[in-house]
Amino acid sequence: MAVQPTRIGLAGLAVMGQNLALNIAEKGFPISVYNRTTSKVDETVERAKKEGNLPLYGFHDPESFVKSIQKPRVIIMLVKAGAPVDQTIKTLSAYLEKGDCIVDGGNEWYENTERREKAVAENGFLYLGMGVSGGEEGARNGPSMMPGGSYEAYKNIEDIVLKVAAQVRDSGPCVTYIGKGGSGNFVKMVHNGIEYGDMQLIAEAYDVLKSVGKLSNEELHSVFTDWNKGELESFLVEITADIFGIKDDKGDGHLVDKVLDKTGMKGTGKWTVQQAAELSVPAPTIESSLDARFLSGLKDERVQAAKVFKAGGFGDILTDQKVDKKQLVDDVRKALYASKICSYAQGMNLIRAKSIEKGWGLKLGELARIWKGGCIIRAIFLDRIKQAYDRNAELANLLVDPEFAKEIIERQSAWRRVVCLAINSGISTPGMSASLAYFDSYRRERLPANLVQAQRDYFGAHTYERTDVEGSFHTEWFKIARQSKI
Repeated sequence: MAVQPTRIGLAGLAVMGQNLALNIAEKGFPISVYNRTTSKVDETVERAKKEGNLPLYGFHDPESFVKSIQKPRVIIMLVKAGAPVDQTIKTLSAYLEKGDCIVDGGNEWYENTERREKAVAENGFLYLGMGVSGGEEGARNGPSMMPGGSYEAYKNIEDIVLKVAAQVRDSGPCVTYIGKGGSGNFVKMVHNGIEYGDMQLIAEAYDVLKSVGKLSNEELHSVFTDWNKGELESFLVEITADIFGIKDDKGDGHLVDKVLDKTGMKGTGKWTVQQAAELSVPAPTIESSLDARFLSGLKDERVQAAKVFKAGGFGDILTDQKVDKKQLVDDVRKALYASKICSYAQGMNLIRAKSIEKGWGLKLGELARIWKGGCIIRAIFLDRIKQAYDRNAELANLLVDPEFAKEIIERQSAWRRVVCLAINSGISTPGMSASLAYFDSYRRERLPANLVQAQRDYFGAHTYERTDVEGSFHTEWFKIARQSKI
């Protein structure tokens, strides 16, 4: 029990909540914690003792929890998105006072945050929706944090989040006030969409190297370790290298080969794709990663399909091609990097489109900066993305930044070789293929969309514009075509 009022409270002590609470306490901010299941409270208090007698105080009931915090109170909630958040707000609100602040640190749908900010304002409370990325390790040692909503509320926790967030040399803490309304949640949602794309692209690189290049897990471990020393240096490449080095503790071989090829998901990737569609922002790399997860879920159907096509002469790999391993590894590295640029470009364009629609005034370079440490998509090339937006805040697309354009031009031959090799081998690379198609469509001055628009005008009189004359036009295509057939 705290004798002096604590600086902040945290409600919701699953893995992320526990670790963030311990991180806050370790940075010197006395913290009160509460969870509906009281055993979690005791568990967190025990951990605080073991991890250095940290100033963390547990409470079994919401009233004593709220009253233990200094005014104006700040309480972070880390509970499951949706109804549990509303329930927690209701529970805490009974004891909060005007000027107190609630921070939702979960992966919440941005419109729910905007609704809640308005609802709690009627009682005089402030509200923040704060995306937190970094998984359990990041929460404990320094996550990337994306707070959006009431600026006044942000100022109440700024001293805490600046110390608790990941710290990057020459770049500072991986946190900034994102903007108004649900902008913090929206940015975290797109961060997760980019993460989906990144993970899929890495999985495709693995598939091509293993299935076509016949690389062993030891060789893959070595390749990814090497890649993590160059332009692909990132958290996801680092953990991928680690995964290939871990042996199975329940049998022979490597653990990765025993993991069922069925990917789970919690919804942020789906939300990202839905928002891209709503805003007419092309995001094919992110979309293909979502489709790949859906297809992975059809495991039983795929087992049956494999039998059907094997009987018809289709093996798992269509052609057993002899490849130069060294050349293949280099080509796949280049293809992965070029595809990654497309994935981040799509995510950034989606954030910009939403920012314009909502008037949030989001700064894309600053988002790249706070993603450089702590979060799942942290990568060395985010520094380059920040520099691109520093050079030109109005940059239409990362692909046309002079430096990124030069890198893609240098890598595009290798990129095409990898995609062609995969296609000819019967290996699907939806992320790399979609990224390449995105690049090829974006760089072409003229696309076959003229024919699609002509078709729309033919059957639905939707009109069309011309390349040589201003205005909208409609042609009686059917009549002209019928006359010409007579």
